[in-house]
Amino acid sequence: MAVGLLLLIAAYFFHCEAAVVIRKDVLNERPILGVLSQEQSWYLHTKFPEENYTSYIASSYVKDVEKSGARVVPILIGKDRSYYRNIMGKINGVLFPGGATYLNQSNGYADAAQHIYELAQELNDAGDYFPIFGTCLGFQLLVILASGRGPKENRISCRSYENLPLNFIKDFRESKMFGETPQYIIDMLKNKDITVNVHQFCVVDESLRSHNLTKDWRATSYSYDEHGVRFIASIENKRYPFYGVQFHPEKSSFEWKLSKNYAHSFDAVRANRYFMDFFVNECRKSQHFFENAAEENAYLIYNYEPRFTGVLGSSYHQCYMFEPRGNV
Repeated sequence: MAVGLLLLIAAYFFHCEAAVVIRKDVLNERPILGVLSQEQSWYLHTKFPEENYTSYIASSYVKDVEKSGARVVPILIGKDRSYYRNIMGKINGVLFPGGATYLNQSNGYADAAQHIYELAQELNDAGDYFPIFGTCLGFQLLVILASGRGPKENRISCRSYENLPLNFIKDFRESKMFGETPQYIIDMLKNKDITVNVHQFCVVDESLRSHNLTKDWRATSYSYDEHGVRFIASIENKRYPFYGVQFHPEKSSFEWKLSKNYAHSFDAVRANRYFMDFFVNECRKSQHFFENAAEENAYLIYNYEPRFTGVLGSSYHQCYMFEPRGNV
């Protein structure tokens, strides 16, 4: 009782971005996650030429977070470090979504992710729990950031546009991501073609070895591409609450383009739901909050209206668009 009172007093007198009191015994029941936007695709640009939006987020990522019990704040690209520091002081984790943008563009997805990645390291080093989850391109970007960005990106060409099972490592139950996964979920992931893969690059064991990442990063499962290349399907950082998957858990529930043949079975939906449930639960360990309801409301993605981009031929059924530039 006395310890709890002291913590509350400390929180009152030292409330600022640099002094965060962490209650590891209390979970945050109102988690809010940031989802990082990325450069507008050329295809979507042709559909909205007058607006000329700066960035977008596929709605499937937002819905995936919401179904696991959290809300979303969009994180925009092209901002300075203070913008990302400020927003990370209010939210409880960040999702790096998949996509098809280049990682060598200035003031884009990769630059924003680098700010977030480095700031998240600082927060965690200070005892302030702050998770990151990367999907597909976001997973690859986590490894590239850990490797140190340079002219040659630490990933290889591989091709996988199919639904695949996971091949777990021998001691996967010792991992953070799969340590408490229900056995029936493991059985489905292991024995059924239900992880949706849509990628032409991947990360392999040599990617970790060549950049001395094996000390901090651990592959927990693998899959095989169309040419038999074994790629890392799931990964986690041993020191920080950073996680990634090469496949797309969100597509089974929320992306519906007929030509894509995504796995939509009940088992696929149940099994893929586990990953965002896991990540949102990680974010519940963060005790960041907005100052008040008005500030919280001003940041939430509900201030934006998703567009029905699937009817326009996009592989994304709906998208949120940000910062129209007009005819610049």
